[in-house]
Amino acid sequence: MEDQAASRESLGVESATKFPPPRSSSSGHRIPEGEPPQRQWSGDYGLSAGDRRFAFSRQPSFRQSFQRSQSDPQTPVSFQRNHSFRPYLSRSDSNISIPPWEIDGYGVGYSKFSLQGDGKGDQKLTALQVMLSLVRVIRSGNRPMKRLALMISLNVAYSTAELLIGILTGRVGLVSDAFHLTFGCGLLTFSLFAMAASRRKPDEVYTYGYKRLEVLSAFTNALFLLFMSFSLAVEALHAFIQDESEHKHYLIVSAVTNLLVNLLGVWFFRGYARVNIVYRKAEDMNYHSVCLHVLSDSIRSAGLILASWFLTLGVENAEVLCLGLVSVAVFMVVLPLFKASGGILLQMAPANVSPSAFSKCWRQVTALEDVSEVSQARFWELVPGHAIGSLSIQVKRGANDSPILHYVHGLYHDLGVQDLTVQMDYT
Repeated sequence: MEDQAASRESLGVESATKFPPPRSSSSGHRIPEGEPPQRQWSGDYGLSAGDRRFAFSRQPSFRQSFQRSQSDPQTPVSFQRNHSFRPYLSRSDSNISIPPWEIDGYGVGYSKFSLQGDGKGDQKLTALQVMLSLVRVIRSGNRPMKRLALMISLNVAYSTAELLIGILTGRVGLVSDAFHLTFGCGLLTFSLFAMAASRRKPDEVYTYGYKRLEVLSAFTNALFLLFMSFSLAVEALHAFIQDESEHKHYLIVSAVTNLLVNLLGVWFFRGYARVNIVYRKAEDMNYHSVCLHVLSDSIRSAGLILASWFLTLGVENAEVLCLGLVSVAVFMVVLPLFKASGGILLQMAPANVSPSAFSKCWRQVTALEDVSEVSQARFWELVPGHAIGSLSIQVKRGANDSPILHYVHGLYHDLGVQDLTVQMDYT
């Protein structure tokens, strides 16, 4: 036993000298002098317990973060080290192949998804429990969530009344408009769900969290509004072909009521009532999509009211003109949001960083004396305001890679990349 203990101590000293403690993090932040590092997952490989990615390079020069940003959740985990503690690590793999450490059937630091937030994801929730959980989340949410819930309730009540009146009176136009409002309420409900779900912490499945749900909600709203713009253009073309003297004017009351409800929603989200906006967080994109949704519905209702008024005055092709203008206005208002949200979902390069800036950083890294080649440079946005990048650097054998890592992390962090993964290879 004493010989085994002595061999383990000598192995620890050798690995400590071969793999010095990292001085840079995956997000480019440096550890202040004199600040004690966090508890390491393994002293042999320099991986922190709080890091949820467990990335690993084929070369021993890889550095992993000791610090996590304050916005990222971190669950403290403690293990007991013994002689049988050995990670299943393959030198030919670029990732650590470790079976998840299990505590009560779950991975370390993770919990299964549950609307109740108590970590008991294995319980089967009934529809009533889901509704009650959603109500509790809304009551404990911020002001935009409560305002959106109120606006959805008003739209649901109005669309239900319109549908019943349309069925009882035989007005097909009222029934069609009620279904349109119902579909719009469904999209707004999805936006509300995204606001609530995005507050949850990362788990074993969604390791980056649920923030991207808000981007998906914004893209869905933008896609629906573009479809509405196309349908208005088709309706204008149909009105141009048919005899406008037979146009029905009973939709004027429905349009006025719908306009009042939507103007209330525009006032709720008046801070985002702009076409072009700088998205600093995922919430900004979702709030902007909700505002544009109710604004587009307001423009549509105003166009119908104006068309009906012009028809009563005897203006020819009034409906064609108004619906055409509304279709173009909705398309121009929604297109920037559609491009921004679609670009994030397609993992395009961050829009706030020019391609020339990335090229300049690439040239600066390549120009280092000990660097042979820089390849596989990829950069994208997880959500607005959170840029991620990864690149592979080939250095000369025997070179000290610690200054290179410090320089690369600092260079891209100043550019706006908060989360950077660097793979070092020797040539």
